[in-house]
Amino acid sequence: MSEKRNVVVGVSGGIAAYKACHLVREFTEAGDNVRVVPTESALNFVGAATFEALSGNPVDTGVFTKVDEVQHVRVGQEADLIVIAPATADVIARIAAGRADDLLTATVLVATCPIVIAPAMHTEMWLNPATQANVDTLRDRGIVVLEPAHGRLTGKDSGPGRLPEPSQIAAMARTVMDHGTFDRSLFGKNVVISAGGTQENIDPVRFIGNRSSGRQGFALADIAVNRGANVTIIAGDTDDLLSPPGATVVKVRSARQMYQAVHDAAVDADIVIMAAAVADYRPEEEAGHKLKKGHADEQLATITLVENPDILKGLVEKRNSGETSATIVGFAAETDNPLEYGKAKLARKGADMLMVNSVQGGKVFGEERNSGWLLSADGGVEEIADGTKHVVAAEIWDAIESFER
Repeated sequence: MSEKRNVVVGVSGGIAAYKACHLVREFTEAGDNVRVVPTESALNFVGAATFEALSGNPVDTGVFTKVDEVQHVRVGQEADLIVIAPATADVIARIAAGRADDLLTATVLVATCPIVIAPAMHTEMWLNPATQANVDTLRDRGIVVLEPAHGRLTGKDSGPGRLPEPSQIAAMARTVMDHGTFDRSLFGKNVVISAGGTQENIDPVRFIGNRSSGRQGFALADIAVNRGANVTIIAGDTDDLLSPPGATVVKVRSARQMYQAVHDAAVDADIVIMAAAVADYRPEEEAGHKLKKGHADEQLATITLVENPDILKGLVEKRNSGETSATIVGFAAETDNPLEYGKAKLARKGADMLMVNSVQGGKVFGEERNSGWLLSADGGVEEIADGTKHVVAAEIWDAIESFER
């Protein structure tokens, strides 16, 4: 957006505090006015001078600085967004208790803008009933508490509790700013999402593929996880993307592998979204060695193709036979007459909903933004306005949840 927004980046005293520097840069480079509000403990990890240099604004920690400006109230009142990353178990507990004993907690207590908290702590702290109760309290109050990532922690420990990467935090925070906060409306739902393109081998070094990056599928997973769903991603070619924190990722390569993985996961699913760009055809035969150009006996110049199984249609058939009761949502990427072709595809496949977009001129694939139309089996057409893929994902989820109700 062209309008400069006031973003407060809160930083608490954990080893992941260094990542807040990258988060500040994410917002400043997007044109936002950033004010860093660290705790005293955070300054043991990153000095105030670093945050001041990156944000271009002064850094304070206490409620007794700039008293003449009533700073402990003004910072929160002027904020359009507050993001706390990392958020330790201690700062989460203090915010849940309504404390206001430093500038960060006072700012949160005053603010009426969206608040996003990105926890970072050891697994035992994250899973402790006290922390989980505090997180539930904050979520009940409308604060968005992101799911932590799973991975290497301080020392040799590994598990849930790792801070998501700054780009992931920024994407979710911008979604909250642009779309609005969301509750745990998908809590307990089992969601399966396919993402990315499939690859069909010609020989050990060549394949037939497409331009899908998987960004939209991963964005759908991000939103679903943070609305409380149990998310499984069946991922094709998505190697350039960071895995959504809290989701289970099953890697596949070919259309047939994706067919099997999606259908296996769909048995227990409440919602299945086929966002992947699946190859319609594959070579009839896969060579076991690299085919040589110019060798008539190698047949590289002519490749016979056979049709791949239709995953979306197969899911509908599985539901019709009682093997799953999932709501089924498909995707369609078109270069011309997208609405016409989208409506025809929805009728042909028998899905509940279909997101159709135009990829004419290199749009959508690999890009940060998307737009299109969400079609429903009852004839409904909802235009999805241009936005980041996370905002588009939130719009799609809103529609799916309304459809389910």
